Amino acid sequence: MLNFGSLNIDHVYRVDHIVRPGETLASDRYEIFAGGKGANQSAALALAGAQVAHAGRIGTDGCWLRDGLEQLGVDVSNIVVDADIPTGHAVIQVDAASGENAIFLYPGGNHEITSGQIQAVFSNILNIPILLLQNEIRLVPDIIREADKLNFPICLNPAPFSDDVNEWPLDLVDLLIVNETEAAGLAAAGDAESPEVLIDALRSRWPQTEILLTLGDHGAILAGPDQRLQVDAVSVGVPIDTTAAGDTFIGYFLAARIAEIPPEICLQRAATAAGIAVTRAGARSSIPRVDEVQMILGE
Repeated sequence: MLNFGSLNIDHVYRVDHIVRPGETLASDRYEIFAGGKGANQSAALALAGAQVAHAGRIGTDGCWLRDGLEQLGVDVSNIVVDADIPTGHAVIQVDAASGENAIFLYPGGNHEITSGQIQAVFSNILNIPILLLQNEIRLVPDIIREADKLNFPICLNPAPFSDDVNEWPLDLVDLLIVNETEAAGLAAAGDAESPEVLIDALRSRWPQTEILLTLGDHGAILAGPDQRLQVDAVSVGVPIDTTAAGDTFIGYFLAARIAEIPPEICLQRAATAAGIAVTRAGARSSIPRVDEVQMILGE
């Protein structure tokens, strides 16, 4: 799998509650983690046993992010180190009681992806079963079109969501992975709409696209032309940090999908991995190893 995605340095602050407008709030813990939705998903894929190549752009301050992925077995030969830019970073507040978070991003190298880099990546990697994308790098529509020319199956997780995603060539996407907020934005529906209504709206707009709707602590629904499957969330302990739950779910689902495992088992593995991740602090550091998931599932 080729994941053309972000790499971020995560600055994580534990707080009593998410800060409100005009409020100054003290944090009792500060930590730095490797993050970025793209890198998190590559890490989850690798930890789940998949072969994955990551493409992206960082500054010299982010070389440790690349090295960390390489240690997990990710092919990092298409990560460009640019000495003229800073690496993207995120400031993350984590509610100490609930584990819920609030995040703002500085894109850094993630928004310095160039057309030349896109061409170079696809020249280097030709025999790839699927392409994975998120919405933390620039030129995603160009990457989608280039992948389509080469007949790469395309998996898109348009997170974090922005209105311009509606202008992307989403008809070229084979698997669309969204949470309820992203689904509502694409379906032009309110956040109060039921998951089934959201899926129906997305399937109506893109009838040939498979939809994976993640529902947080309510599990997930996979909907394609011929079937609709649902999995419940899996609880393995007290949630302390939900930062990488979605990325963990995506990585484990896709790793199982690539291995041609039945879809209901793909969903169960993904839900179990995400259930483990929320009991740990950090983004990449919270993603479990495949043997941990298998032990809980009795595989």
